[in-house]
Amino acid sequence: MKKNTLIGLTALALATLTAVGYGAWTVGMNAGMAMTTPQGAPTAPDGAATASTQDPSAWTITQGFEATERHLRDGLKAGDVDPVTGLKILNYHDPMVPGKHFDAPGKSPFMDMLLVPRYAGGNEVDTSGVTVSARTQQNLGLRTVEVTEGRLDSAVSVAGNVAWNERDQVLVSARSLGFVERLHVRATQDRVALGAPLADIYVPSWVAAQEEYLAVARMAEQDPQLATLRDAAEQRMRQAGMSPAQIQRVVRSGSLQPRFTLTAPLGGVVTELMVSEGATVMPGMALLRLQGTATVWTEGQVPESQAAQLQPGIEVSATSPAAPGQTFTGRLQALLPSVDPATRTIKARLELANPQGRLVPGMFVQMRFANPGARNVLLLPSDAVIHTGQRSVVMLAEGEGRFSPVEVRTGREAGDQTEILQGLQVGQKVVRSGQFLIDSEASLNGLLARLSPTPEAAAEKPAASPPTTHQTDALVEAVDGDTVTLQHPAIPALKWPAMAMDFQLPPADQRPKGLSAGSAVRIEFEMRDGDLPQITRIESAATGAKR
Repeated sequence: MKKNTLIGLTALALATLTAVGYGAWTVGMNAGMAMTTPQGAPTAPDGAATASTQDPSAWTITQGFEATERHLRDGLKAGDVDPVTGLKILNYHDPMVPGKHFDAPGKSPFMDMLLVPRYAGGNEVDTSGVTVSARTQQNLGLRTVEVTEGRLDSAVSVAGNVAWNERDQVLVSARSLGFVERLHVRATQDRVALGAPLADIYVPSWVAAQEEYLAVARMAEQDPQLATLRDAAEQRMRQAGMSPAQIQRVVRSGSLQPRFTLTAPLGGVVTELMVSEGATVMPGMALLRLQGTATVWTEGQVPESQAAQLQPGIEVSATSPAAPGQTFTGRLQALLPSVDPATRTIKARLELANPQGRLVPGMFVQMRFANPGARNVLLLPSDAVIHTGQRSVVMLAEGEGRFSPVEVRTGREAGDQTEILQGLQVGQKVVRSGQFLIDSEASLNGLLARLSPTPEAAAEKPAASPPTTHQTDALVEAVDGDTVTLQHPAIPALKWPAMAMDFQLPPADQRPKGLSAGSAVRIEFEMRDGDLPQITRIESAATGAKR
């Protein structure tokens, strides 16, 4: 009995030890397998781990070059998913010129080096922008607009008032002492036609000169030797103030012309009437003023920002509520040399054709200047551009919820369109509404400061060793004008590997003499966004003396 009990206890102990041992073995195997599988690696449906992914945010530039070489070998490009990282390829860029993006891997057009890929998927991958989720975009009401190419509607349109053309007026005055016997025009603003009678004047001195001429002319008919006296008498009529037409009338008629009728030298309006019937007139006395109506002036205030587009002589069209359905044409006569300090406008004087004299002073007209030099340019809605006072920035939509600030150079502005001179390409999308919220987030992340440091920020940096200045030894490979190609070692501060690349040279008087291929130099340079690195100091490595 005791023997059977002992055997049973022994068997139970062996079974327990076996179970514990198997359990420990199982736990150990599972732990070992867990250690061989990278943390966070995706697993297959059957529980087997797939190939591990890499985090591009931790890559060095050399690893970026290696990734580009692999993309070239595997035929990957922007928009594809990199199997090594598991992330979508956003684009490729040159680390030295980060503002330029490319859709395919390859060699940089700026440096003797490969481009580096940029990936979509989070701030830990790409710190050149901010990420906004689709839900947040919807809540903020973010809207994007595409950069287009077209003609800027820069035709200037201004309002103005009609005035008389001061270059088209005549002052009629008396030539001799006389008396106004009759006025054919009675009041100002009377319209007269070309050649219409204005006034009948009796001039006693003209009567005396005519009588002398007629007497000598009758004697010259009997004695041809008196022809010289006749010519002298005709000259005295001219000296008395008679016009050639009046003299010829006396000569042809052979009779006395005691009264002379002044006629209108042009068609228009009587703007001033200085005499009345029966008045005595003196030589040189103004009788009346005639204003031509074939053309009129219109004067409008043009913003000084648009005045540069206008040149005297360009065509202009105008309409007036006083002449519905009629368009008046003309040209810009002059931009008057004065600026209204309150409205910052320049007065433009135009000359318009005035058929039938429908335009009169004081009328309101709307003028539109032609723009014959219009050409296709990049256009963007004006409200999509953020003007900070020091630069102009847009928030570029890169897809996958990514937004990055891009500095642009703007040109003319007309209506709600702004001309983009530099910084964007056709087809790119920028944020039109809500961009100030993204701009604020970018500013908090320091992106705008990296985009273009302000002079104040630069002034606060230590003068002895500014963070943007770097030094290295190098070997000159080629010199082309103001650009030098240098072979330099690795620069850890910039995470640059050893490579050959182009630099911008300082002025000629700050370069070593005899700088050519094969020269060993030591340089100090600073990075410039969107351009070649600028050498601020270069000296010969052999002497170490600055030239």
